[in-house]
Amino acid sequence: MAFCINCGQMQADGTKFCRFCGGQQPGDQLIARLRMEAEAIRYQMQQMQAQQMQTQQMRQANYGQQQDQGQRW
Repeated sequence: MAFCINCGQMQADGTKFCRFCGGQQPGDQLIARLRMEAEAIRYQMQQMQAQQMQTQQMRQANYGQQQDQGQRW
């Protein structure tokens, strides 16, 4: 499914004109390219989130070690 670039209503794939507003829709090649770009962005976002989680876990582990060392004194 795709969305109209003019009014935002949901459209079936391959639709040439929006059935709600009559606006011309992008061709199949453009839609395929945009979907590939969106998937690449989604992948990058997932990688960044995983990296942030790793960094946060490392900081928490380091903080815990510092707390343990402080209690020994």
